[in-house]
Amino acid sequence: MARHLITSAIPYINGIKHLGNLVGSQLPADLYARYLRGRGHEVLFLCATDEHGTPAELAAAKAGKPVEEYCAEMWQVQADLAEGFGLSFDHYGRSSSDQNRKLTQHFAGVLADNGLIEERSEAQMYSHADGRFLPDRYIEGTCPNCAFEDARGDQCDNCGKLLDPVDLIEPHSTISGSTDLEMRETKHLYLLQSKLKDDIDAWIDSQDGWPVLTTSIAKKWLHDGDGLQDRGITRDLSWGVPVKRGDEDWPGMEGKVFYVWFDAPIEYIACAQEWVDAGKGDDWARWWRTDKGADDVRYTQFMGKDNVPFHTLSFPATIIGSGEPWKRVDYLKSFNYLNYDGGQFSTSRGRGVFMDQALDILPADYWRWWLLSRAPETSDSEFTWEAFQTDVNKDLADVLGNFVSRVTKFCRSKFSEDVPAGGTFGDAEHTLIADLQTRLTAYETAMDNIEIRKAAAELRAMWAAGNEYLQSAAPWAVFKEDPEQAAAQIRLALNLIRIYAVLSAPFIPTASAKLLSAMNTLDTDWPSDMKKAVTALGEGHAFTVPDNLFAKITDEQRDEWSARFAGKRD
Repeated sequence: MARHLITSAIPYINGIKHLGNLVGSQLPADLYARYLRGRGHEVLFLCATDEHGTPAELAAAKAGKPVEEYCAEMWQVQADLAEGFGLSFDHYGRSSSDQNRKLTQHFAGVLADNGLIEERSEAQMYSHADGRFLPDRYIEGTCPNCAFEDARGDQCDNCGKLLDPVDLIEPHSTISGSTDLEMRETKHLYLLQSKLKDDIDAWIDSQDGWPVLTTSIAKKWLHDGDGLQDRGITRDLSWGVPVKRGDEDWPGMEGKVFYVWFDAPIEYIACAQEWVDAGKGDDWARWWRTDKGADDVRYTQFMGKDNVPFHTLSFPATIIGSGEPWKRVDYLKSFNYLNYDGGQFSTSRGRGVFMDQALDILPADYWRWWLLSRAPETSDSEFTWEAFQTDVNKDLADVLGNFVSRVTKFCRSKFSEDVPAGGTFGDAEHTLIADLQTRLTAYETAMDNIEIRKAAAELRAMWAAGNEYLQSAAPWAVFKEDPEQAAAQIRLALNLIRIYAVLSAPFIPTASAKLLSAMNTLDTDWPSDMKKAVTALGEGHAFTVPDNLFAKITDEQRDEWSARFAGKRD
């Protein structure tokens, strides 16, 4: 049994996430965590909300609430939605926790002690009306490139051009609306990442088998243009981790906070401390400190490709620069984008299906199966309602659901709601068992390698093999001439239901639980040996016929949902 630490990119607090966000980090991380637990490994699966920074302040102001209250409410919303989608976090933390505040200040202190933090002066926009320096996102105006009137101080959402606040035409504060702005000098702390470039480069080169997407992005940031740059790690904001050097005040940094991209990744570690403090675990250090036993932990991160630079460069710079024995990631699984019906999902414009809306119209397993089986691993993929309807109806309803329904209902009508006795397995049954063993090996290999689409294809092939066997064996016809042989065929098929439940649990955990309940068993042992697994439910074992596992999506539903989610949310 191995020990596995798993984290997914922590979602930002400002609003409910769409399905593209879900499939890019949390959902595949949950799939992997569930699979490893099913194989008997010890797993610590952590996630949290990312709560600091300008967008949180803006969202809270828009909601008319204090930022602390807003973040607490949105944490609960996101935690509830995670539970609704069956995300099996061992702990779902908060980057605003006391643990993260103390740990962030600790890292800042040791980095400064190691000569890796420098104070620099820079010009930043100051609002006289607001009495404060304004982060770039607090400033809007007309884009000088495309004349879009609502361009932000860092980027124009219309043409995509990167901007500085001084580039904007008629800039104004998004807080007060004031145009009484001026550039003014302010001081900030910089992490001297450039001093760590060679260390980070060598560390990335030492990683074996990382996805091409991950390493190509990291190398591009390291070597293209000016290479790895020093990075500002403080901001003139009121909401965030106060700038301190460990437990000590930092002269000249009063009233400032650490930049969200400095403190947010540190929350991965702090989340384990929260897990212990919440009474869920007893030793966070054995997962995160290599001098406390974390050497034998395999650490896997999941995230969208836009987060890769921060997790392969900036956070490792913090860890390496500290000189302390912190666990570093062993495998970073990154994903391309899931697009929506000819365009892009958009949180700001409300285009596409968001997590709360998805659960309002269909159970989580429908979404889990489709998103994972179409995961954007090697290229961007696209959600369309036609593809969603086709795959759900074919894979879940026609293949898996139909198999379970036919087997259990036939057994009830011709035998009873007990596993029937009599008969022996013949060539067809042994051929099926051998085929399933081969498929299982391929499934396990794909899951071990975190090749999600391949794993989904192998799982579906195992479901299909049961249907093909049933169609070929035709127990309803055999029953008329040889009831005992039909009993053997159905006995095998009933055991396949238990096997399918166990193997499918990482993808569709709710349906899996329903199948195990219907089969009246708590036996979730991994079916490593198919010859034994197909006899786990013995003769006379009672079961019940489950309700319809998956309802088909109608054309009317498809068209209604397509129209409903094409526009902006209220």
